[in-house]
Amino acid sequence: MILFGVAEGDTQKDMDIMLRKITKLRIFADDADKMNLSVGDVGGEILLVSQFTLCADCRHGNRPSFVAAMAPDRAKAMYEEFGRMISAQGIPVKYGVFGAMMDVELINDGPVTIVLESRDGAIQD
Repeated sequence: MILFGVAEGDTQKDMDIMLRKITKLRIFADDADKMNLSVGDVGGEILLVSQFTLCADCRHGNRPSFVAAMAPDRAKAMYEEFGRMISAQGIPVKYGVFGAMMDVELINDGPVTIVLESRDGAIQD
């Protein structure tokens, strides 16, 4: 499952960076039970869920600010394009409903949650 947040200023370059990282990230166990396989290696699929709350700024006060989140119309276009980009790599993609209130259930197989950000050199190939 990818929880996908789009912030103001995100570009095609950010999506290209994330695509390369996500499709190659070795986070699935091999025969020795080491995280050594990518989603493609295991024949996996991706559930892509839009999540503007990832752009929340909670540094000041007690109410999150979402001003850093991209406007919904532009964010939806990037979300859909990112899914198409993953599919073009041969990885099946299923989608959440953009902007909808959804109940999404996740069974986390082990204590692993990985946060990826494309800004400010946070990810390198």
